[in-house]
Amino acid sequence: VQLVESGGGLVQPGGSLRLSCAASGFTLASYAIGWFRQAPGKEREGVSCLSSTVNNSTYYADSVKGRFTISRDNAKNTMYLQMNSLKPEDTATYYCATGGNYYRLCLRNEHDSWGQGTQVTVSS
Repeated sequence: VQLVESGGGLVQPGGSLRLSCAASGFTLASYAIGWFRQAPGKEREGVSCLSSTVNNSTYYADSVKGRFTISRDNAKNTMYLQMNSLKPEDTATYYCATGGNYYRLCLRNEHDSWGQGTQVTVSS
């Protein structure tokens, strides 16, 4: 069971990045998925989570609403986080995760699997 993130990097304020998280050893479609971030000296934050059910319930932290979009491609067993209009305060290490319920995943960090993280730096 493994989650591997990619797509991080250095981007200027106002730019965009798309993070990917490839799952192996299990079927991603069966789980709620989520993205978290942690900046130096700050607590880990649930950024966005998506349910495993057909109604595709989502959660977004207030700080990213309208700028970030979570999605999944079940055929590729991969989840994504599209990040637009990036701000310096979005700088952090981003982690993907899976869980049984999207809301408990994001708000209580009740996860089953956790990735190794990818660094996102927003700076001019």
